[in-house]
Amino acid sequence: MGQANCHPEPGDLIEIFRPLYQHWALYVGDGYVIHVTDEEASSSSLASSSIRSSRAKVKKQLLTVVVEDHKWRVNNKYDRSRTPLPVEEIIRRAEQWIGREVPYNVL
Repeated sequence: MGQANCHPEPGDLIEIFRPLYQHWALYVGDGYVIHVTDEEASSSSLASSSIRSSRAKVKKQLLTVVVEDHKWRVNNKYDRSRTPLPVEEIIRRAEQWIGREVPYNVL
């Protein structure tokens, strides 16, 4: 799954190291993340459909499914410079987007 010593907490940002880019997800607990994904592209590669795609879908999936065999880490880099919202509010807002199609540009 990635780092065995990494134990995310709800509200953590997960940075997934894919070939040529980093994919980001929000950890919401019980092994699940919410993330934006181009449904036409393979999650393990930067497919040409990802580059051309202008729309993507917000999904809630198991972290293990999203990460596959790539390395990942918790990266809450903005918590040092900005005060985050309460975790419950972060997750509530993210859950409102599940299933929606949103503008997307991998570059």
